[in-house]
Amino acid sequence: MRPDAADGTVSGGLVSGGPAVQLPTPFGVFTARAWTDAATGVEHLSITSPVPAAAAPLVRLHSECLTGDVFGSYRCDCGEQLDQALSVIAEQGGTVLYLRGQEGRGIGLANKIRAYALQEAGADTVEANEQLGLPVDARDYSAAAAILQAMGLSSIRLLSNNPAKRDKLTVLGITVTEMVSTEVPSREHNRRYLQTKRDRMDHRLALLEDNPVRQS
Repeated sequence: MRPDAADGTVSGGLVSGGPAVQLPTPFGVFTARAWTDAATGVEHLSITSPVPAAAAPLVRLHSECLTGDVFGSYRCDCGEQLDQALSVIAEQGGTVLYLRGQEGRGIGLANKIRAYALQEAGADTVEANEQLGLPVDARDYSAAAAILQAMGLSSIRLLSNNPAKRDKLTVLGITVTEMVSTEVPSREHNRRYLQTKRDRMDHRLALLEDNPVRQS
């Protein structure tokens, strides 16, 4: 990647990045930069807090979830995981990489709502995607890996419960030195969703059986 001295943009390779700006939030003040995937045109956002010199950077790859991130839906744990990641990274340093175009594990918003309808008829999250003839997880992390490389983050501590993210990043040239849990307590509305992630998608959810289900 080549920084542009005039406006702070970054260009070249699989992604291009815009200028870095301050982003004040309830969790603290971060540095934000928008990134564009050269192949797809999809725009992503990095949200960064300084990392202490001796520490390995924490990184959260957060897939866009309109229902959870914006509307606070309890059908998933996405919004609460995003809040937790921003809080931890504000305190310890690191980056949240907000990946757009990955709604519903990559199937899109309309299909996610169709999958919800099937779930309300009895399917779990895996079965609902399969009944729609869609992949269980269609996400691609090529742009994420390119952004991390452009930011100089080739070796990271991954803030995730999903070993598949680690494995896909490893194939793409990112070294994951540690998986750091980002688990939040279950609710009555998302308990089956979390159980399916644990039992059928190998997510590390050690707290699922230990914590009582939260009522809303």
